[in-house]
Amino acid sequence: MPGPPIHPVRRTIRYWFVRLTMALLVRAWVRVRLEGREHLPPGPAVYCFNHLSWADPFVLMSILPFRPRLYFFGPKEEDMTAGGRNRLMAWAGTALPYKPGKNDLLDATRRVSAVLAAGGVVAIAGEGRIGVRETDMQPLSEGPAFFALRSHVPLVPIAVNGTSWLAFGRRIRVRVGEPVPADGRPDRATLAATTEALRSTLLGMLADAPTVPEPGRAGRWLTELFNDWPEGSREAAAAAASAAVAAGAAPASTAASPADPT
Repeated sequence: MPGPPIHPVRRTIRYWFVRLTMALLVRAWVRVRLEGREHLPPGPAVYCFNHLSWADPFVLMSILPFRPRLYFFGPKEEDMTAGGRNRLMAWAGTALPYKPGKNDLLDATRRVSAVLAAGGVVAIAGEGRIGVRETDMQPLSEGPAFFALRSHVPLVPIAVNGTSWLAFGRRIRVRVGEPVPADGRPDRATLAATTEALRSTLLGMLADAPTVPEPGRAGRWLTELFNDWPEGSREAAAAAASAAVAAGAAPASTAASPADPT
């Protein structure tokens, strides 16, 4: 199982401590609302959520049920001791880190399968990067569909809104949708169809998200504290997204799929 090699009881204590701490800290800073809780399966599943901020995993940790045990696929790190966020997730045993290479993705697939076989749930930021628009998404990788199809578990869309800018007292909505059908073998056609159905469902769930105003200096600092923009900055990412929309095509995804490692 993920995390350091420690006694299972100590691992459980760490997990519950971190989940409780995140629930207290996040709810002390923002107002989080969970919609569609009835759509969450009682057993193993793959959750796919849109990604607007480094804070998204911690928001989900604060609001989703404590059982089944929650794990996150990622981050793409070779050294989980680098950075406070990574050290915290590694200490809690909630991260399934991977390096975007063929061999490690195969190992990551085995780790995900082990978590699901043990009754846990795996949450994946399917875009593989942070986006700039509350109502839009980058293309999804086929990873979430692949894991769900391979392990024969539900594929659950989760829409997060309100985290593109972080500020005290802001409202954040976490909306859970009905599981997307994920039946059959994880071949090319099934993966493509399932991924497209998942993205369409998430876009529909995001469509009514309100615009989030830019906060003051402290809020801007907190928002960008751990954000990683492939284009170099939020402004450059927004310009690239606008150019892609104007050209009538979505920007290419940077996330690799376990079914097609690159």
